[in-house]
Amino acid sequence: MATFLYRLGRLAFRRRGYVALMWVTVLAAVGLSALQAPGASDDEFSMPGIESQKAFDLMQQRFPGAAADGADARVVFVAPDGQKVTASGNRGAIEETVDALADGAQVAGVADPFEVRAVSEDGSTAYATVTYKVKSSEVTDASRTAVEKAAGQARDAGLTVELGGSAMDAGEGPGGVAEIIGVSVAAVVLLITFGSLAAAGLPLLTAALGVGLSIFTIMVLADPLGLSSTTMTLAMMLGLAVGIDYALFVVSRYREERAKGHASQEAVGLAVGTAGSAVVFAGLTVVIALAGLTVVGIPMLTKMGLAAAGAVVVAVLIALTMVPACLGFWPNAVLSRAARGRGRRGRAPRFADAGTTAKAGRTRLLPFKKTGKPEKTGKAGLLPFKKADKARTDETPQDGRSEENGGARWARLVLRRPIPVLLLGILGLGALAIPMTSLQLGMPGDEAKPTSTTERRAYDALADGFGPGFNGPLTIVVDAKGSDDPEAAVSTISDKIAGTKGIVSVAQPHFNKAGDTAVFTATPSTSPTDEKTKTLVKTIRGERPAVEAAASGASFKVTGTTAVNIDISDKVQAALVPYLITIVGLAVVLLLVVFRSVLVPLKAALGFLLSVLAALGAVVLVFQQGHAASLFGVEQTGPIMSLTPIFLVGIVFGLAMDYEVFLVSRMREAYVHGDSAEQAVVSGFRHSARVVAAAALIMIAVFAGFIGEESSMIKMIGFGLAIAVLFDAFVVRMAIVPAVLSLLGDRAWWLPAWLDRILPNVDVEGESLNRLPVDGALIAVPGPAPDEPVKTRV
Repeated sequence: MATFLYRLGRLAFRRRGYVALMWVTVLAAVGLSALQAPGASDDEFSMPGIESQKAFDLMQQRFPGAAADGADARVVFVAPDGQKVTASGNRGAIEETVDALADGAQVAGVADPFEVRAVSEDGSTAYATVTYKVKSSEVTDASRTAVEKAAGQARDAGLTVELGGSAMDAGEGPGGVAEIIGVSVAAVVLLITFGSLAAAGLPLLTAALGVGLSIFTIMVLADPLGLSSTTMTLAMMLGLAVGIDYALFVVSRYREERAKGHASQEAVGLAVGTAGSAVVFAGLTVVIALAGLTVVGIPMLTKMGLAAAGAVVVAVLIALTMVPACLGFWPNAVLSRAARGRGRRGRAPRFADAGTTAKAGRTRLLPFKKTGKPEKTGKAGLLPFKKADKARTDETPQDGRSEENGGARWARLVLRRPIPVLLLGILGLGALAIPMTSLQLGMPGDEAKPTSTTERRAYDALADGFGPGFNGPLTIVVDAKGSDDPEAAVSTISDKIAGTKGIVSVAQPHFNKAGDTAVFTATPSTSPTDEKTKTLVKTIRGERPAVEAAASGASFKVTGTTAVNIDISDKVQAALVPYLITIVGLAVVLLLVVFRSVLVPLKAALGFLLSVLAALGAVVLVFQQGHAASLFGVEQTGPIMSLTPIFLVGIVFGLAMDYEVFLVSRMREAYVHGDSAEQAVVSGFRHSARVVAAAALIMIAVFAGFIGEESSMIKMIGFGLAIAVLFDAFVVRMAIVPAVLSLLGDRAWWLPAWLDRILPNVDVEGESLNRLPVDGALIAVPGPAPDEPVKTRV
C-alpha cells in the first residue's frame, strides 16, 4: 500500500497539470449536469415491513387517485381576544379566504371549516385544509405565495392567521451561515497550525473541490434515486470536515519530510506513502460506518449513508491526487516562513552526512560510501539498528527531548500518571453518558421549530383550540373485503377504538368506491410526542385480535404521522445493536490488519463506545431535558429524533477511527523503527498531536456551524457530532489512549504468530519505502557481496 501510494504521489506531483485539469473537468461536467437536473425531493419515509407503511400502501391501493401522498396546507384562523370566529364579520373574512385558496392551479380542494365542523368548542379557533394534486416536493413557490396572499386578506380583517402543513415546507438545502462559520474557523486553525497562508489555504481549496463535486453529483442523482435535501446537507457536512482534515495530514507530513532535507517531489511521495496510507484506512472506516446504515432497513437512511460515504471517498481521492498536484504547483509556499528562510540561506542536504544513521524498521541506514568495507548486514540486506548508536538525524533524537513540543510534553505527563488520567477520563465520560439511559426517541414535527416560524405558531394554536392530540391523529384503515357486512364491521371497529382510554374523538368513516375499505381518524388526548400516545398506539394494536373477532371478517391497521414516527423509533432501536456489531466488527478487523495488534483495535472500539455514549448523553441533556437549551437555540425540548442516534453512531465511529489511525499509526511507525513502547507513544504525540488537535478543532467548527440550521435533525446531528469529536479527540485519543498504551507496554503490539502469518501486510507505517530506489540510487538488497558497498536512503 505505502509503495503504491508513494508512486502515486510522485506521479501526481510530476503530472500536476494533467491531474488538476482532470479534476476541474470532472467538476465542470458534473456541475453543468446538476444545473439541468430536477431539484432534490422532500424527505420521504418508506419503511418496508412496518404496520404503518402497510396501511399506507393499502390506502393507495384501495383509494386510487386519492393522492394519499399529496401535499396539504392548513390555514389556522384565531379570533381576536373576546371574539369568536363564528361572528359574522370574522366568518365572512374566513369564507372569502377559503374561496381565494381554491383558485390555485395545483389545488385539489379546500375544506371550509364551517362545513366540516373544523371549529373549536369555544369558537376561538378554526382551520381550513387545502389539499393538492401533487406531492409536497412538487408544490411551486407560486402556490405557496397564493396561500400566503389569501391569509393576508384574513389578517387585514383582524384575524390571526398561521400556516402549516407539508405544502408550506419549501425544503432546506445546503449552503449558508453554517458552512461560512465552519470554513472561517477552519481557516484560522489552519493558519495557526501551519503559519503559512498557502498551507492554510490548500486544504480549504481541495476540500471545496471535493464538496462541490459531491454536491453536484447528489443533485444529478437526486431525482432518479429520490435523494432528499437533508442527504445533500449531511454529505456537505462530512465532505467538508474530512476533506480539510485529510488534506491537512498530507500537507503536514510533506512539511515534515521537507524539514528532513528531502527534495519536494520525494517529500510528496513519502507524505502520500505514509500519511496517505493513514488517510486511506481512516476513510475506509468512515465508509464502512456509513454504508453499514443499510442494515437498518430504512431506505432514506440508507441513501443518506451511501451519499455521505461517496463524499468521503471523493475526499480521500482528492487527498491522494489533487493535494500532491497542488504541492507541485507551490512546493515552497506551503512551508513555514522559517523553513523558507533556511532554504534561501542554503538548502538542507538531501542526505545525511556520512556516518549519520536513521532508524527505519529496526535498521541503521547508511549513505553510500565510495570506499571502505560495508558493515555486516541484517534482514533484507539492511544494517541492524543498535540502540546504543547516538548519531541520528535531527528529526529523530535518541531520547526525543531535543525536539520537545506540547504534544511530547503532554504524552510524558500522561505516561507518568497513567492510572489517574485513565480513571478521570473514564469517569468523566461515564457521568456524561448517564442521561442516555432516559433517551426517548420520536420524530419531532412543527412543535420543535422556533416560535418565530408560522408553522410552530399554527401548531400551538391548534393545540390550544382543539387539544394537544389534535396535531397527531391516528389514521385507522379498515379492510372489510372479507366481511359480509362491511359497514357493520367498520362501525364495530370504530366503536371499539372510540372506547379505548386515551381517545377523545373518532371521525366518521370514509369508504372507497368499492365499499370494502374505510378510513377514519382517532384523536388522542395527548400530543404526538408524548409517551402516553406511544402506549396508546401499542394498546390499540394489542387489542386487535379481540376487536377483529367482533368485526366478523374485517381487519384494521393503524397509521398516520404519529404511528409512522412510533414505528420508525421502534425499528431504529431494534436495528441499533446489529448495526453496532456490524460496523465495530468490520472496523476491528480492518484495524487488526493496519496495526497488526490484537489489543489496539479492541481499545479503539471501546474508546469509541465511551465517547459516543457520552455524546448521546449530552444530546439528551440539551435537546430532551433542556439543560442549556437556549444557548444552542433550542426553543422546544422533547424526544430525540429517531434517526439521530444511529446516524450519530455511524459518523462518530468513522471519525473516531480517523483519529485512532492518524495518531496510533505514528506510534506504530516509531515502534517498528526501534523505539520502546513508551517512547513510541511520545514520538507519536510529538509528530501527530498538534495536527490531530487541529483536525479535531476544524471538525468541531464545521459541525457546530450546523447547530444554527432550522432542521431539527441537522441541528441535533451537528451538536452531537461536535461534542462527540470533542470527547473522542481530546479525552479518548489524547488522554485515555496513551494511558492504556503505557499500562500495556509491549503487550499493546502483541500479535499471535499464526495470525501474523495470515494477515496481509498493508505497511501503513511506510517501512517498505526504505527499500525503494531514490533518483537512481539503489537501495540495499538481500545478500550483497562482501566487497559491494551498501547504498541506502535516509
